[in-house]
Amino acid sequence: MRLPRSSAGWTIAVFGVLALLMGALGLLWPEAQLRMLGFEVPQSRAPGDYTGTFLTASAMASFNMGVYYLLATATEWRAFYRFTVVFRLVTFTVFTIVVLADIAPGRFFMVALWEGLGAVATAVALRRDASRAAATEPGASAGAEAGGAGASAGTVGEVPATADGVSRSAGADR
Repeated sequence: MRLPRSSAGWTIAVFGVLALLMGALGLLWPEAQLRMLGFEVPQSRAPGDYTGTFLTASAMASFNMGVYYLLATATEWRAFYRFTVVFRLVTFTVFTIVVLADIAPGRFFMVALWEGLGAVATAVALRRDASRAAATEPGASAGAEAGGAGASAGTVGEVPATADGVSRSAGADR
């Protein structure tokens, strides 16, 4: 696996590695994960208590999500980076509400905070990467140099264009 090629890629990679590790922890040692999040771990579970089943499903989802994030990092899939900003902010909101409504213990707010800070870090990194790219492109528009959100000259959508205007995929130079 190659290292991230942008600041935004690094934020996605860090989240991906941690999601993968937390998923593995949940699969191998779910009680430790429950304690880490501030949930009680009873000595035995009542019949019909599917906490273990739910933990396995959640841990597997986290593990898979980590893989998806690392794949997005390896391919520098910037549309995915932007997508995660929105949905990690939604996750922050939902998890915060769950804690405030006393549905989850207060320590669970750390998960919400992780999601919210991760979303903001990725958003800031995306903006910074775009500003850097605009500043280094010949003929970059004044709005892009000032950190504007508009598309800069020299790109076609998400694919950089060469001096002759021909778009090249991210992997074409490898």
